[in-house]
Amino acid sequence: MVGAPEPDGRVAVVTGGTRGVGVGIARAFLRTGAQVIVCARRPPPRPVTAHGRTARFLPVDLRDAAAVEDFFGRVATDHGRLDVLVNNAGGAPFRRLDAADATRHARVIALNLTAPLTASLAAHRLMRVQRAGGCVLMVGSVSGSRPSPGTAAYGAAKAGLEHLARTMAVEWAPRVRVNTLVLGMVRTESAHLHYGDEHGVAAVARTVPAGRLAEPDEVGEAAVFLASDRAAYITGASLLVHGGGERPAFLDAANADHGEP
Repeated sequence: MVGAPEPDGRVAVVTGGTRGVGVGIARAFLRTGAQVIVCARRPPPRPVTAHGRTARFLPVDLRDAAAVEDFFGRVATDHGRLDVLVNNAGGAPFRRLDAADATRHARVIALNLTAPLTASLAAHRLMRVQRAGGCVLMVGSVSGSRPSPGTAAYGAAKAGLEHLARTMAVEWAPRVRVNTLVLGMVRTESAHLHYGDEHGVAAVARTVPAGRLAEPDEVGEAAVFLASDRAAYITGASLLVHGGGERPAFLDAANADHGEP
């Protein structure tokens, strides 16, 4: 295809790369010419493509440690190397703490914290013997640094994930770099489940200083940067991708009290 990038030789794995933010990340790496493998329990509704290139899909349940080992073994056998792992898979339903027992909340933590740890350990065993080492990226959330009503276990897991990444960065340096993308609100195909219809999405977007939600491909471009040679000295860092965060509620309350728009 005219204009398609030449393969750059890198191999990147994006967990949960079959929908939402994961698709945006996978597309961004495809645009660099990398070989991209996306994994999830179920295949994507349509192939993940960009610039005439298509990501390979391999099924895996990231909560199954043996399956994860088999998955990364297959990547090594089929592709000969692993340069980038993006731990994107995760999520949680809305559930108040007292609406479920600890076992159910622990499942959320297993998906959002234990699974990335399992995948990172398997990836590290491949990366540490490569001359060029490798890069691990965690996909975190602003929910890990502020109260997260209705998704407390998810927020706790994301807080732990960011701490885990900083420790990995120290233990695995200099061979493997580890960083975290700390995401705010992103416009995905499931945004309506969290924010309602388009009016709800627009109302939520007005609380963000940037005036809108992030697009999945913008998250992807940030991931590509952190995995690139331009970020060779960046490890143990957390990059905020949140459009400026959230406007403090007390300012809006004070303005409303004074009749200001």
